[in-house]
Amino acid sequence: MFADRAAIYVKSGKGGDGHVSFRREKYVPNGGPDGGDGGKGGDVIFVVDEGLNTLTDFRHIRKYQAQNGEDGGKKNCRGKNGEDILIKVPEGTVIKEAESGKVIVDMSGDNKQVVLLKGGRGGNGNQHYATSTMQVPRYAQPGQPAKELNLILELKVIADVGLVGFPNVGKSTFLARVTNARPKIANYHFTTLNPNLGVVDLNDGTGFVIADIPGLIEGASEGIGLGHEFLRHIERTKILIHMVDAAGSEGRDPIADIYAIDKELKAYNPEIADRPQIIAANKTDLIYHAEDDIIGKLRAEFEPKNIPVYPISAVSGDGVTELLYQVKNMLATLDEKPVVFEPEFFPETMMADENEPYTVVYDEEKEEYVIEGPRIEKMLGYTNLESEKGFTFFQKFLKDSGILKELESLGIQEGDTVRMYGLSFDYYK
Repeated sequence: MFADRAAIYVKSGKGGDGHVSFRREKYVPNGGPDGGDGGKGGDVIFVVDEGLNTLTDFRHIRKYQAQNGEDGGKKNCRGKNGEDILIKVPEGTVIKEAESGKVIVDMSGDNKQVVLLKGGRGGNGNQHYATSTMQVPRYAQPGQPAKELNLILELKVIADVGLVGFPNVGKSTFLARVTNARPKIANYHFTTLNPNLGVVDLNDGTGFVIADIPGLIEGASEGIGLGHEFLRHIERTKILIHMVDAAGSEGRDPIADIYAIDKELKAYNPEIADRPQIIAANKTDLIYHAEDDIIGKLRAEFEPKNIPVYPISAVSGDGVTELLYQVKNMLATLDEKPVVFEPEFFPETMMADENEPYTVVYDEEKEEYVIEGPRIEKMLGYTNLESEKGFTFFQKFLKDSGILKELESLGIQEGDTVRMYGLSFDYYK
């Protein structure tokens, strides 16, 4: 069974709690605090596995949880970090937040491995809280809590060319002729239920990937006939081949069919309908009446719109080579990079509670501006500052929360140092 959509639950590891203990040794009557720090919780990491091509595995396992960090111990013993959990997905998997349906990350292109949820940071042991006035601190910091998300995984086929058309126009026969794919072929409406991928190898050593998108019906953009499940596979293709039954063997009007499919594409995603298109007028071997110049009518209707028409016979092979080389030439003029969906949902935004306090002060002794508080600590713990998007998000958080405004009111200047829980930054507008 081909599976192109799955719902799963993921949870990162909780950070281990800091420990409260005091040095107790012979001849050391007043030992200081020696509580160790908690270990960091494990991350939830998605990684592309080139050997996978479906989401079938996620039908059997729906919950994925990283390991919690160990609590700190006495004698400054730090808790062990929790193990990360690696979730393997096929290339082309789009990971969405379940409730909003917004894209978190698209596992395509350069996105081979992504930390989706960071584990909670371990809490500090009581050794960190000893001061000249508080030499026996009896408290430690708890570890940061785990974070969880309900996700929708969607596999969107990565192909250069999408083959679309109503059922029984000959798409499967065409794909079997021109590629290494061997789809099941039968004369039934809505025969193909799964996208069939094949590689077209041309005689000049070049080639491209083509996907036979299951037969569309009117209403597909509204989800009728599993339309959404099929239409999502067209989203990555760079060129669309509209295949029509030029012989009208089932009483269909090929011109009306092309407009009907265009209507469904526009209703689903207008960007798809704007991509380069080519019309394959199939079943020319069944045209017996010379006076019925359907090819001429198709060309008169669509070639003025810059959509070339190629008469072919998927059964005999007539005209197929010319069509494939036209597709190759069209692809050569387009960007080679695959279509990658931009993130719309950032898990980091879930970590900020607007009611949690924070402080912004100037440390005259160290000549640094210090930002602290549970809200800041949580945000730092769950934001990947090493990534450009994560750092941009954190800058936006500082601005939106009013922290940058407070720094400016304290007189901060460009080049001054800002410290947040062990991390230091130079301030620049």
